[in-house]
Order: sequence, then C-alpha cells, then structure tokens
Amino acid sequence: VQLQASGGGSVQAGGSLRLSCVASGIPSDSYAVGWFRQAPGKEREFVASINWNGGNPSYGESVKDRFTISRDRITNTLYLQLNSLKPEDTAVYYCAVARGSWASSNAREYTYWGQGTQVTVSS
Repeated sequence: VQLQASGGGSVQAGGSLRLSCVASGIPSDSYAVGWFRQAPGKEREFVASINWNGGNPSYGESVKDRFTISRDRITNTLYLQLNSLKPEDTAVYYCAVARGSWASSNAREYTYWGQGTQVTVSS
C-alpha cells in the first residue's frame, strides 16, 4: 500500500493550493479517505474526510467553507482544495485511508497514511 501526496508549497495569505494523493495497493475499493495536518509543536488535527462513494464530506471547524475535499475513484486520487489560506494553516498535510467506508474525523479509524506534504502560508 502506498499513498503519495503532492501539491504542497509556499503561498501568501489569501492564496490557494490543491493537494493530491494517489493511493495504490489498497486491498478494497470501498474505503473512506481523509486529510489531517500537523503543525510544529501541535497535535495532529482533522481537516476533512469523505465517504467511499464521494458522499458526506466533512470538515474541521477551522477549515470549513475554505477547503474542499473530493476524490476520483477511477484514478484512486484524493484531492484537497485549499482556498483563502491563512498563516495558521501552515502544517504538514497527510492523506489517509480508513478501515471502513464512512467518513470519520477520528485518526484511529485510518489504517494507511501518506508521507505528508508541507504547506506554508506567509502573512
């Protein structure tokens, strides 16, 4: 199993980025996926998740109405569109595959994790 995340970078406040995560080798095709982030000195934080069929997107309070999660089941690619970025969004962003089919904000529900991609937002 491999999750390859990309798309991170450095932007100014108010800018946008699009993160991608390609999953390969997953033994099932009915899995929920999600994004988490971790800033230096802080605990890992839930960002967004989505059901196996692309339904029920859910978001952390700090990113709601600014970020959008989506997935392409044909290419096994997960996306996270980041808009109206703020300096407090600076973190390493991780994509993850859940054990089950339904979106969850609980990191313990996720079995596979990508290597992370750095997002840096300057003021």
